[in-house]
Amino acid sequence: MATFQKRSGNWRAIVRRKGYPAISRTFDKRADADAWARQIEGEQDHGKFIDRREAESTTLFDALGRYEKEVTPRKKGVRQEKTRLAAWKRDPLALRALASIRGSDVASWRDKRLDAGTSPTTVRTDLALLSHLFTVATKEWGMESLSNPVERIKLPSPARGRDRRLVGDEEKRLLKACQESVCRWLEPIVRLAVETAMRQGEILTLTWEQVDLKKRFLRLHETKNGEVRDVPLSSAALAVLETLLKPEGGEKIEKLKQGRVFPISNQVLDDNWRRALKVAEIEGLRFHDLRHEATSRIFEKGLNPMEAAAITGHKTLTMLKRYTHLRAEDLAKKLG
Repeated sequence: MATFQKRSGNWRAIVRRKGYPAISRTFDKRADADAWARQIEGEQDHGKFIDRREAESTTLFDALGRYEKEVTPRKKGVRQEKTRLAAWKRDPLALRALASIRGSDVASWRDKRLDAGTSPTTVRTDLALLSHLFTVATKEWGMESLSNPVERIKLPSPARGRDRRLVGDEEKRLLKACQESVCRWLEPIVRLAVETAMRQGEILTLTWEQVDLKKRFLRLHETKNGEVRDVPLSSAALAVLETLLKPEGGEKIEKLKQGRVFPISNQVLDDNWRRALKVAEIEGLRFHDLRHEATSRIFEKGLNPMEAAAITGHKTLTMLKRYTHLRAEDLAKKLG
C-alpha cells in the first residue's frame, strides 16, 4: 500500500514494495498523488515497473557530458561531434530533465533553427546526435522508461546535394595558387584529392606504410565507414607521391618514407586552402567538392558504378549518385 504525507500544502506519495526500490513523488493535489501511486503499484503487480528516477533527475546537459566522455571517442569525426555537443549544451533545452523532453519540444527547436537560416542537413545531423543519445541512455544507461522524442517528429527534408565542380580554367588557377602557397604540401594534396576522390581526413592520416608504389595502390584503414579501402593510383596520382620522395639536401628515401605522407593538421590545410582560393579568385568551392570532382571524373573515364564505388568507398549507389555530376556536354559527345 502506498502512503501519503501532506507537507506545506502539497501531497507526497510513497510506494514501498518488497523487491522494488522505494519511490516517491510530490503533487499539488491528493487525487494526482493517488493516481500516480495506483499506476506504479499496477506496473509492479504486472511486472512492468521501470524505475524512472534516473531519467527524471538527469538533465540533458549532464547526459551530453556523459555521451561525450563515453560514446564520442569511439566515433569518427570526434572534433566535429564535440562542436555539436557544445552547441547542444548551450541550448535552453539542455537544462531540462531527459524524461521531460517531449516531441513537441524538439519540434519547436527544429523550427527555430530552420527559421534562423540553419540548413536542413545541419538540423538533421544535430537531431541524429540527440536521437542517438536517447537510444544509448535507454539501452546502455539503464533509463528504460525514456521514449525518444526525435522519433516523434518529422525531420526536415534533406537539402539538395552540392553539384559544385571545377569549371573553366579554375583548376589551372587553383593549382597555380597552391604552387605559390607557403605550405609546400598544399599542391600535392589537392592533386591527390582530384585523382583519388579521397576525403580530407583520409589524405592527412595517410602514412607511407599504406602506400605501395610498385603495385600502384594505397590502403586506407581510417575511413568514414570504418572499412578498409584500397585506392588505385592513376599515373598522375603516382607521380604526385613519387615527387614527394625525391631527395632534397642529401636526404635519403628511407628517411622520407617514414610517418605521415602529409605531416600537417586539418587547420593548417584549411587556412592555406582558403588563402589559395582567394589568390585564384575562386568562389563557392570547398575542399570536399574535390571529392565530387574526382568521382565524376572516374565515371567520365568509363568505369562502371561497382568499380567507381570500390575506389570512392561509397556503400550505396544512392550516395555514389550524390557525388557524381556528369556534364551534359560530355554526355552529348558520347551520344554522337
